[in-house]
Amino acid sequence: MDVTQPLSLLAGLTPAQFMRRHWQKKPLLVRQAVAGMQPFLSRTALFKLAAQEHVESRLIVRQEKGWSLKKGPLGPKTLPPLSQAGWTLLVQGVDLHEPAGHALLQQFRFVPDARLDDLMISFATAGGGVGPHFDSYDVFLLQASGRRRWKIGRQKDFALQEGVPLKILQNFEAEEEFVLDAGDMLYLPPGYAHDGVAEAGVGPDGKPADCMTYSIGFRCPAQAELTADLLHRLAEMKEDAAEAQAQESGLLAAPKHMYRDPAQAATDTPAAMPEGLAAFARQAVLEALKDPLALACALGECMSEPKPGVWFDEPGQAWDFDAAKAGQTRLVLDARTRMLYDSDHVFINGESYRAKGADARLMQRLANQRHLQAHDLRKAGKSAIDLLGDWHEAGWLAQERPAL
Repeated sequence: MDVTQPLSLLAGLTPAQFMRRHWQKKPLLVRQAVAGMQPFLSRTALFKLAAQEHVESRLIVRQEKGWSLKKGPLGPKTLPPLSQAGWTLLVQGVDLHEPAGHALLQQFRFVPDARLDDLMISFATAGGGVGPHFDSYDVFLLQASGRRRWKIGRQKDFALQEGVPLKILQNFEAEEEFVLDAGDMLYLPPGYAHDGVAEAGVGPDGKPADCMTYSIGFRCPAQAELTADLLHRLAEMKEDAAEAQAQESGLLAAPKHMYRDPAQAATDTPAAMPEGLAAFARQAVLEALKDPLALACALGECMSEPKPGVWFDEPGQAWDFDAAKAGQTRLVLDARTRMLYDSDHVFINGESYRAKGADARLMQRLANQRHLQAHDLRKAGKSAIDLLGDWHEAGWLAQERPAL
């Protein structure tokens, strides 16, 4: 993507201008971000998706007695009638199940893939919404059909209502108000409070239109969770490295470095934490963080890890090494595959590989483009072709014959 070219998606701003002026700073309202916008999933198709076991979905109903929340799968009989006002169906990760959803997400890759999360679709009857709330991540709210009224504000009081199954602000104060029609989009930075309520609307044909909002969300790892994941991965890497070294040398693996306290004196305060143990733990953490390459590797594995519940299908055809090496096939990453890289590694679906030279540049091109053309593979080394074959067998990418 050329980040210096203006985009109607960003109200005529270039991606570079948007990131500099708005990203994590202030909202942006874009009228007709997608001209002629039509939902790529009908109401019926969305309801069918919500009924599937492997799809994350939620039903939120607002009534006089309060709010209710039900998690999916949500069969047709679970949903209220369309004539009932005030209910919302949320379907998460639509980009993993619908090619058009994956294609829509690609338009937002001016933000690093490590931060891009998923596409959620919200269907609501008139009056439906999820209440005034705030997100800890950036979000683009694209109106796919129908109409929704948004109230937004820089919230100072983040107290939540008690006794409700949702994180709804207790004292929401709106500063601005917008009505979004099909094709309009609103960007909100983290922590910006917002409340979207579906309104009755009509489509281009003059008939009533369903209120569907597409939310493009971003990953925002919490420091504590990221620390726990990184330390766990670093510990596993250290164990794996020790075992690999032992196998190469043909010797038994060296015993693990266990805590020892030969100088420990008898104590009359047995519940007190030994200072030596605290020092041992501190040193263990410092040792784990000593290697910057290992830390970078753990971070890449963490950020490329697919969401829980994601699995890959076996390929329909076996890997054709000769065709790949001869440049007779193209490769396309599966929509569920997360692929990243740094200066020393390639990361794919939670796994890491050291990569240098021409083959590393090839893998980086695959990560950036999410495909490789036939001619890209002609100069690839055997080890790179073999690795791509392993990924194909895992279902992480597809091998296709280019159209004549």
